[in-house]
Amino acid sequence: MGGSPGASPVREDGCLYMTAERKYYQRGQSFIKRSLREKEYYQGPHGPCIPRLSKERLQNEAECLRFIRSKTNIPVPAVYADFEDDGAYYLVTEFIQGVELNDLPLEKKNLVREELEQHLHTLHSLRSTTIGGPSGLLVPPRSVIENTKQDLWVLQPSDTEEEYVFCHNDLSEYNVIVNPDTLRIAAIIDWEHAGFFPDYFEAPIYTRHGPDAKLIGNKNHVARLLEFLKSQTIDTVVSGSEERTEQNKAT
Repeated sequence: MGGSPGASPVREDGCLYMTAERKYYQRGQSFIKRSLREKEYYQGPHGPCIPRLSKERLQNEAECLRFIRSKTNIPVPAVYADFEDDGAYYLVTEFIQGVELNDLPLEKKNLVREELEQHLHTLHSLRSTTIGGPSGLLVPPRSVIENTKQDLWVLQPSDTEEEYVFCHNDLSEYNVIVNPDTLRIAAIIDWEHAGFFPDYFEAPIYTRHGPDAKLIGNKNHVARLLEFLKSQTIDTVVSGSEERTEQNKAT
């Protein structure tokens, strides 16, 4: 790949499509998405466009899918494998047949949304005193990531019982796959930003067109999410060298 501005990674045979962060494949009944390797980063006018939390988001999605399948009847793809190879992280899941909610006419969308809201009720019944995903990773909503330079969040646990609810955090029309014949939801996909958060983190973006970051468009909403995360951040997070210094002082 050349280093000129606007250069993009090569899409090899078998790659369905790609973005500035991911490559996507289908092999039989399996769907594969992976992070880009360093040599595949898009080249912008100021250098490579490095995806934020690229590996962590896929790790979080894998664990969230396993968690949701084990705890609820919400339709989500089965996880076949997730692993790292040669600088790229792979997530291999069940391929789900259907159409996106976005592709349906309004009257059919309204029928599907009734079922979707039932699944959301089930999802939000899952509670925890710990913020973040079931594996311990904390991946905030995309709108938060795009409004802060902070990637590592180490937060204090709640001092009350079961304060946080499980949120999808990217539930747009594009992430709801529907059986076009029955109008039943075949699967809810793309759980990269999911986890336990205050219930107001779950913006109802499935009622609008477009992805999270472009649709919310509400600076007050994003500011509220950022304010909460910062208020819960543990201030005494130290690096390895600083930790050794503190231990030496203590002794």
